[in-house]
This record gives sequence, structure tokens and C-alpha cells, in this order.
Amino acid sequence: MNLTISGHQLDVTDALKSYARGKLEKMAEPFATVTDMHLILGTEKLVQYAEATINLRGKTLFAKAEGQDAYAAIDGLVDKLDRQLVRHKERTHEHRGVPADTMGD
Repeated sequence: MNLTISGHQLDVTDALKSYARGKLEKMAEPFATVTDMHLILGTEKLVQYAEATINLRGKTLFAKAEGQDAYAAIDGLVDKLDRQLVRHKERTHEHRGVPADTMGD
């Protein structure tokens, strides 16, 4: 899995990169279909935001979250992406005939 972290009108420090990398890799670890992720951290007026694009095999997911600081924005983004990944996994299992209630067993 490739992970790219960049900043838009924001200096991305090493601490911020390692925090984001840890959160995103931990979130994407159970999903083998994740090929690459691109994270953009930025600021607009007084609000920090984080937006990410995740490429899966055959699907692209996008989410954007805002917060008072970059760490809060990353946390909100990870929550949104996690919900999208779980929903995607449930849909693919249901489509293939595997009941959704047997996931994770």
C-alpha cells in the first residue's frame, strides 16, 4: 500500500506525518483491497481540514473532515473512511452470496 501525505497552505511536520500514517495504516490494515491512499492536510481561514482518497481494487473512496486543529481533522477523517470501508466490505460480501452477519468470523 502506498501512502502519500501532502499539505495545502500548511507545513506538514514529521510529528503530523507520523500521526496520520499510524492512523491510516491501522485503519486500512484489515482491508487487503487497499492499493494506495493520498492524504491532503490544509487550512482555510481558521479551520484545518484533512481529505483523503483511497483506491481499492475497482473502487475509489473519498472523505473530507474539518477540525480546530489538524489532529482533530485526521481523527474525523479516519472515522468517516472506516465507515466507508466497512460498508464497502459488507456490500461486496453480500453481493457474492456470503451473509453479512458472518463477517469477521
